[in-house]
Amino acid sequence: TILQGYGTPGNDYPVPSFVKYAATDIPQRQYDPDKVKFHLKKSGLQDEVVRLHVADMVYNGCVDTAQLWKEHATKAGLKMDVVKEANDGYWAKVWRVKPFCASFWYARPTVDWILSMTYVSDASANESMWKVPAFDKLVKEARAELNSDKRRQMYHELQQTLHDDGSVVIPMIANIVDAASDKIGYNPVAGNVELDGLRACERWWFRA
Repeated sequence: TILQGYGTPGNDYPVPSFVKYAATDIPQRQYDPDKVKFHLKKSGLQDEVVRLHVADMVYNGCVDTAQLWKEHATKAGLKMDVVKEANDGYWAKVWRVKPFCASFWYARPTVDWILSMTYVSDASANESMWKVPAFDKLVKEARAELNSDKRRQMYHELQQTLHDDGSVVIPMIANIVDAASDKIGYNPVAGNVELDGLRACERWWFRA
């Protein structure tokens, strides 16, 4: 309902299924309130309150997403407060300042671009402070690997690592919706970034 049908469930790693080397075989994470209750009790954190900071301007439906998340968290025994912040100053005063906050990223055309921008230790936009030297090393090795099969295996391992141990929750991946005149010809359109994954100039043509 948040994406109005234009998107797919997230799986806690940032690579959409239509990007080359996407790890599409990683099992989809399932809603399991009993498992949440078990781990909350085991850790002694039943009374802790998780505060999620959001704002309308982060993306369309951001606040609604947080409220829906809170609803499901409550059923699992997790106490959550949704803190609606002002739009003005959100990126300066909340993002990368508050310990748990909403953000939005366009997908990029390659796995390397996606991971290098926000997940390697020295990335300027490493919003979750994810710093794992072995991860950094494998990103560099995959970037330089010319054998496609080996490169796919490397990128699969990186995505699996983020799915299992990563520091970002990715509940959904939105499609970017483009519209064009019937004078324009095109094949199936990429939904990761505007203009057919930033490749409209390569892929689109004027109909005769």
